[in-house]
Amino acid sequence: MENQLSYIEEKLQNNIHWDSPEVKGLLKKRAQISERLSIFENLNRKFKDILEWYSLYKEEKSPEIFGALLEELSYFEKIFKAEESKLLLSEEYDQSSAILSIHAGTGGTDAQDWASILLRMYVKWAERKGYNVKIVDFLPGEEAGIKNAVLLIEGQKAYGYLKGEKGVHRLIRISPFNANSKRHTSFVSVTVIPEIEKDIEIEIKSEDLKIETMRASGHGGQHVNKTETAVRITHLPTGIMVACQNERSQYLNKMTALKILKSKLYQLEKQKLDQKKESLIGEKKEISWGNQIRTYTLHPYKVVKDHRTNYESYKVDEVLDGEIDDFIREYLLWKSRQKLKKQQSGEKK
Repeated sequence: MENQLSYIEEKLQNNIHWDSPEVKGLLKKRAQISERLSIFENLNRKFKDILEWYSLYKEEKSPEIFGALLEELSYFEKIFKAEESKLLLSEEYDQSSAILSIHAGTGGTDAQDWASILLRMYVKWAERKGYNVKIVDFLPGEEAGIKNAVLLIEGQKAYGYLKGEKGVHRLIRISPFNANSKRHTSFVSVTVIPEIEKDIEIEIKSEDLKIETMRASGHGGQHVNKTETAVRITHLPTGIMVACQNERSQYLNKMTALKILKSKLYQLEKQKLDQKKESLIGEKKEISWGNQIRTYTLHPYKVVKDHRTNYESYKVDEVLDGEIDDFIREYLLWKSRQKLKKQQSGEKK
């Protein structure tokens, strides 16, 4: 990384076109490498401090020093896990903001209630991270919960952390909506795409758009929007539909909806390219729906299990309150191992 940084610095010194896409790319790469080097240096410095505490304990065998050593180790482990997650974010869009969509699946009212629980979980997680969270669209359920919702989570690395949440989330519990108190299984689908940066060109022709206005959804009473500020945009060639009702004015809702549409169109083109590459090498993608990534069991015992990494947590209430960093880290580690195995397999061939 230090060699890469030196190479980039040399390229920047010899480049006089500071507004060129190449220079912007180099500046972005320099910032990413500098951050990663800073993480390594910080961890190395903290680890040397621990070694000094250990050397001191070996000399004096003091219980007080041993207690301080354990405290330093505990703190270091916490810092190490957080920084390790950052280091695992090295893919193309990992630094981007995220657009997260939640859709209630099979399970009726229970599934819609489950969707609202997941919505709260992700909002809580994002707020703890210091991200700016906007619920740009939602459709309430008839009795409880929500049918679907779209979150715009703005901040560096939001997509990188959340990309592993894509898939089906299953809930097993005693249904609060069943008079017989029977155990019920509900499914909710979560999709996550990166918010595409402004400097990436995606041409959207006005004649390809169908723009509709409507009143924002609400639960009635004084909160019902009396004017048509909500906006729904349909991209006619692809059929992609985006709605936004979070902003105060119709104009701002339209701008936010276009931003999300741009990201979805870019993601669609990228998927087409990926599928074309996969068809050439004979790989098949798994169908996401029906392939649950995680199960949240609330009865007869409490546990949350990720089926890709086999990581489990018995702190179910904390997880549903937004404490999902351990699941995110385990996914990133698992993904990194999968990538390494694929590379090694390719080298052997």
